[in-house]
Amino acid sequence: MSNLIELLYVLVLAGFVGFEVIKKVTPTLHTPLMSATNAISGISLVGSLVAAGSSHQVSQILGFVAVTAATINVVGGFLITERMLKMFKRKERKS
Repeated sequence: MSNLIELLYVLVLAGFVGFEVIKKVTPTLHTPLMSATNAISGISLVGSLVAAGSSHQVSQILGFVAVTAATINVVGGFLITERMLKMFKRKERKS
């Protein structure tokens, strides 16, 4: 029973962290969709770290796969956001 309470605590804490991440991002830096996607991926990364730290071997293997996938998703989201921001920079004119 205490394990379930710990897991629910981590879930609620990750939800609050994800909400704060979404709330702190200014609309001029990211589209709301990209911000939400990165925050959700960050929440899944926290959950997968908990699974990877489990004492069961199957949970450790699945947790490692989930950590890898979530990390790729978060990094890819930030790379796409950076590429989108480059589209809005003004081009310098040659005089």
